[in-house]
Amino acid sequence: MSDKNNSRDANIAPKSVIPLGVTISLFIASLVLSLAGYGFRLMAGDDVNDVLSHAMKVVPFFLFVMPALIWLGSVALNKMGKATIHPRNAWTLGWLLSTVAMLSIMGVYS
Repeated sequence: MSDKNNSRDANIAPKSVIPLGVTISLFIASLVLSLAGYGFRLMAGDDVNDVLSHAMKVVPFFLFVMPALIWLGSVALNKMGKATIHPRNAWTLGWLLSTVAMLSIMGVYS
């Protein structure tokens, strides 16, 4: 009986989950990068209402919408049986892509 359990356990690959510290770090990096330019815009003399209205659209997109879309894609792939993606891995990938997207946008406008 123990031979059957050992062979069955050997066929199942262990789930690999990104460490929580990496996930939190990428979330904080996304937050800092999404807010970074607005301080400079305010120091340059842009209108506060314009800066706040732009920030209310851009910051939630990069912090919540983009990672949530990646997570929903992982849920869909898991439901179809094509993958076994852990939710934290999907959220981490979403914040990583969000950070890279913001850095590339900043690079274009610098």
